[in-house]
Amino acid sequence: MMAAAGESALDRPQGSLVVRPSTENDVAAMIAIYTHHITRGLGEVDIEPTQADDIKRRRKNMLRRRLPHLAAERDGAIVGYAYAVPFRKRPAYRYAVKHSIYVHPRHVGTGIGRQLLPALIEACASVGYRQMFAYIDADNVASLSLHEAHGFRRAGLLQGVGFKYGKWADSVLMQRAIGAGTTTPPVEIAYSRTT
Repeated sequence: MMAAAGESALDRPQGSLVVRPSTENDVAAMIAIYTHHITRGLGEVDIEPTQADDIKRRRKNMLRRRLPHLAAERDGAIVGYAYAVPFRKRPAYRYAVKHSIYVHPRHVGTGIGRQLLPALIEACASVGYRQMFAYIDADNVASLSLHEAHGFRRAGLLQGVGFKYGKWADSVLMQRAIGAGTTTPPVEIAYSRTT
């Protein structure tokens, strides 16, 4: 399907969505999505903008640790991405991950998160991770609902942990067992102190 004059693939959310491992070619689109959310959205607020080299380095570190870094593509355009990082750096926590999902602002509410989140859960479980965590802005009702619909439970409320847009922000800690959870001993996951 060809775009009408002046219309991009990002303006047509009806195309089929493909969730796949991200590539370095996706970095520019991921930075644009991330920048939107940290400057206008309900997510994190970074003091300095993320650069292409930052995302490339983080992505390579995640992949080296067998952590997924996924992209959602619709009609040739990156419309979202998701990744997991170690929950904590100490070896005892090596079976737990925390994750982030970012969706292009023109595609929020079109089901991208509903496809990225289960793909991320499956990718993490397939390499032996057992618990997944998310820190979600308490005002982000859509993300809280998405996570609850995929088996996450509210594990805690972190009050006043962020200051953005002139006010204090709370975060909700959400948790979900993945794979076999705590029902069996884990298969060893290689631990690396490098970041």
